[in-house]
Amino acid sequence: MALVTAEAIDQGGCLVVEAGTGTGKTLAYLVPAILSGKKVIVSTATKTLQDQLFRKDLPMVRRTLEKPIRTALLKGRGNYLCLYRLKHVLGFRQGLAAHDARTLEAIRRWARHTQTGDISEATDVPEQSTHWPSATSTVDNCLGQECPDYNDCFLVKARNRARDADILIINHHLLWADWTLRNEGHGELLPQVDAIIVDEAHQFLESAAQFLGASISSRQLLELGNDILMERLRDAPDVIDLLDEADRLERLTESARMAFGSESRRESWHAVTGQDDIAASFAAIREQLMTLEALLKPLSVRGKGIESCHKRCLDLTIRLHTFFEGIDENHVRWFETKKRGFSLNRTPLAVAEEFTKFRQTTPAAWIFASATLTVAGKFEHFTRQLGIFDARCHNWDSPFDYQSNCLLYLPQHLPDPGSREFNRAVVYAILPVLEATQGRAFFLFTSHQALNEAAQLLAQFANYPLFVQGSQPKTQLLESFKASNNGVLLGTSTFWEGVDVPGPNLSCVIIDKLPFASPADPVLHAKLEKIRRDGLNPFYTHQLPATIITLRQGVGRLIRDYDDRGVLVLCDPRLLSKPYGKVFLNSLPPMERSHSIADIQLFFADARSPSVVSA
Repeated sequence: MALVTAEAIDQGGCLVVEAGTGTGKTLAYLVPAILSGKKVIVSTATKTLQDQLFRKDLPMVRRTLEKPIRTALLKGRGNYLCLYRLKHVLGFRQGLAAHDARTLEAIRRWARHTQTGDISEATDVPEQSTHWPSATSTVDNCLGQECPDYNDCFLVKARNRARDADILIINHHLLWADWTLRNEGHGELLPQVDAIIVDEAHQFLESAAQFLGASISSRQLLELGNDILMERLRDAPDVIDLLDEADRLERLTESARMAFGSESRRESWHAVTGQDDIAASFAAIREQLMTLEALLKPLSVRGKGIESCHKRCLDLTIRLHTFFEGIDENHVRWFETKKRGFSLNRTPLAVAEEFTKFRQTTPAAWIFASATLTVAGKFEHFTRQLGIFDARCHNWDSPFDYQSNCLLYLPQHLPDPGSREFNRAVVYAILPVLEATQGRAFFLFTSHQALNEAAQLLAQFANYPLFVQGSQPKTQLLESFKASNNGVLLGTSTFWEGVDVPGPNLSCVIIDKLPFASPADPVLHAKLEKIRRDGLNPFYTHQLPATIITLRQGVGRLIRDYDDRGVLVLCDPRLLSKPYGKVFLNSLPPMERSHSIADIQLFFADARSPSVVSA
């Protein structure tokens, strides 16, 4: 893999590689990237993986090669402390509860000492804290070069380091955000480079859909109202109308949320197009934004903060217009409501055309790498969605001995996954498995509802410590599981990938159902309809290959090192009852299969190789 990566960096073009767990794919792209002497961007899926690459993997390779290079880490702007907002926004209109006061003081205390402004360093304040938006900036509220703190801005300094780096570590969201800015003629975030390495490439398309669409949220509207009130106190205290009109925007936004009903929803916009109260709510918001824009325009000369609020009113008005008027068959309009907020979204159904333009305007080699890109050994599902028809493709299997070190257990006599009895039947089926493995298991679910039901049942019948997603922050939950030595961790999508627990503490991975995405999801539903209109079978063209890749990610949690041994339990009876079940089984690493609990007991007793039951 290092050889073909070096060739791609040198000659350009596009390379797509799948490298199974244990092949050392990180080393296989970092070594040639460093030795090339060229400017290289490495994009990965999450901030956690960014930090691991920058703070662990990259320094180790650089020391080993003894090659002096400049490296940099760059995240999205929301990850950096904003000095202007720290001074003028943090604490504004906040509650006076003791917890709030402690959090605000912890942020200010950390701010006095940080060198990078990266909020992940502030270990006393969770990244999910509701106070961070007041201390960080967005594209909407950033004052840019007009900011009085511009010369000391942590984001500007991070981008300067990124511009000068030989190896720059970013994430997929930032890569697509950069393309969006360039495409709209608004400058750029990232420097021109010779090669772009996309690690965890199976997540690249999801990031693309987010940034190539358009959205407007209640949070954006409420933050605008809040910032108008703050800037009025600073630069326009004599304009009482601003106070009333900003408060009115907040009330209208809250009213719009209530118009959707009290339940959390994620649906196509068609589901509410006939509801006059919703239409009236957003018409009122659009009118209120125009009222505020007219009121703020003559006041913009008083301060950059007010000028920024004026521009945001214009931008949000345009976004609302785009959402309601920009209707075409290549996009889907949908909404999502949560307990106190909402978002309106316009998402593209395909990104191949846009990525083709991205490649054409970026004269760099593209290298895509992941442990899970193929379906039945073929790359077509991935390359077709990106419109890549000239790529060199290579596949290297994991060097781990799955045949000897892994057993696939397929429980028998389980009901159909759609039945009410399925979750309870699965829990009863895996109780003897947990006895044989002495806990030490990941129990992965395709829905939160199934997870919660299983957690209640296992609390009654299992004799092992349970670690349930949501009961602790993810990192803390994982550490608690490792320390227990015999725990059972219950998780949904966030634990299907990017989680590494080598050794005997994780000796069993249980998956309740094949992870088909819900066809009721508005984006997926529209995508399937488009595939059908194009004359293709949406199940075999999209749903089946996408589900296989997700399943392979979940299975990949089990064997993380050469000496690891474990049992994989797949509880979905469709693996054996449906014709497509063989496609799933053939996409997994080669391993012995069994229907017998006795084989699991023998596997861990190491008395003999498990017997193979034809499946």
